[in-house]
Amino acid sequence: MGPICVTEELAPFLPGHPVSETGGSQAILPVAGAPWGSGSILVISWAYIALLGKEGVRRATEAAILNANYMANRLQDHFEVLYRGENGRVAHEFILDLRPLKKTTGISDEDVAKRLMDYGFHAPTMSFPVAGTIMVEPTESESKVELDRLCDALVSIRSEIQEVESGEADPEDNVLKNAPHTATLLTASEWNHPYSREKAAYPAPWTRDYKFWPTVRRVNNVHGDRNLVCVCPPIEVYAEVAAGTD
Repeated sequence: MGPICVTEELAPFLPGHPVSETGGSQAILPVAGAPWGSGSILVISWAYIALLGKEGVRRATEAAILNANYMANRLQDHFEVLYRGENGRVAHEFILDLRPLKKTTGISDEDVAKRLMDYGFHAPTMSFPVAGTIMVEPTESESKVELDRLCDALVSIRSEIQEVESGEADPEDNVLKNAPHTATLLTASEWNHPYSREKAAYPAPWTRDYKFWPTVRRVNNVHGDRNLVCVCPPIEVYAEVAAGTD
């Protein structure tokens, strides 16, 4: 990984290391086992460039930019696309702004990300680099069929958001707020939602042919970010095992 830059005020607090002399005069504890980052990541970049060669890297870059612009153009009538260039183009990635929709419907970028799981997708980057947005980076490796499938899913989700906007769907009890829908939820004896199980489970035609079933619904993200949760056995267990081994 590349160099990490900080301001002059933060420089004294750069992480130190117990083995290698590094960090600032008031260094905090290490944040990684390797004092200068992981060198193994450089091997990936080297192998990619070495395998593709000069022309291959150029072609891959062109394909990545083409894919991103294709998707951005397909979705621009449904979502606002941030940060276009002078010619209305994007680079190898683009940002869908969901903040206006949250103001009018309460549907957030997290709701869209969770609903994408019902369509069979792991959501793109969420709330980076702009909070309340989704950043899509198709890269050069995706086929047009796959690009269209994700676009179709997002367009369909936009229609589901429209149902909330129009009052057709309940603002709190809808397919987005309750997503993702697990097999356990959908096969339960009771179903108390105003939308059908079918709409929850099979929102797109391809989900009937190959369905990904999320195993977990939602967790409290804020709680997880603010509280360290360790599933490891207590330290006493390790001591007992060590004593038994000796």
